[in-house]
Amino acid sequence: MSPLDNARLAAGLRDHAAAFAALVSGADPDAPVPTCPGWTVRTLVEHVGHAHRWVAGLLEGRAEEEHPAVGADGLEAGAEQVIEAVQADPGRLVWTFFGDRPAAFWLRRMLHETTVHHADAALALGGPWELAPDLADDGIGELMDLLDVLKTTERGADLRGDGETLLFRPAESDLDGWLITRRPDGPVWERTRGGGQVEVRGPAAHLLLVLTRRIGADDPRIEVAGDRPLLDHWLARTAFG
Repeated sequence: MSPLDNARLAAGLRDHAAAFAALVSGADPDAPVPTCPGWTVRTLVEHVGHAHRWVAGLLEGRAEEEHPAVGADGLEAGAEQVIEAVQADPGRLVWTFFGDRPAAFWLRRMLHETTVHHADAALALGGPWELAPDLADDGIGELMDLLDVLKTTERGADLRGDGETLLFRPAESDLDGWLITRRPDGPVWERTRGGGQVEVRGPAAHLLLVLTRRIGADDPRIEVAGDRPLLDHWLARTAFG
């Protein structure tokens, strides 16, 4: 579960849905989104808007239904639907693709879905994007949770190793790093500030974008030291986000 409380997750979702909506409002809906190949701004907005509404429907026990096209003005409304549906009973066990989890799982999932796609829009349109360090850190934490599941799948075979280590270290002094160790039975991770055959350092928000492959490790805000081929191999074989 997220170390952040539901109030913080909800506030983050509201803020990013509003900023996302402001960014794409008035933009060319047919503008391409390079970080989502084949997508346009319209596709991006509809994807996020439909995800919000699908989750709200799941939590409210409504049958799956077709949703009308969602424009920029619908992003905030969809986010609020998710928040209200979770707040009705955040501890109730519901379906997720990791098995049954508390409903608050979906608040966290939709927050990070929204923040990363907000970044997609900003990168496509040349607009602003900021993510608070605590939210970025939690987003990386969610990716590590995904790693725990990914290693049990057929795709996880590519992530096994013989003890190779990668450290993703936030530049923020109050945040520990994420050390991944590739073991024969699959990768494991821990929070630490040292170690790693390759160390990737930068603001937590931009580490999240590296891990979700929205920016490359050559981005000027990112520093890489050590075994760069190990990092490249890892990033090429993880489809986080």
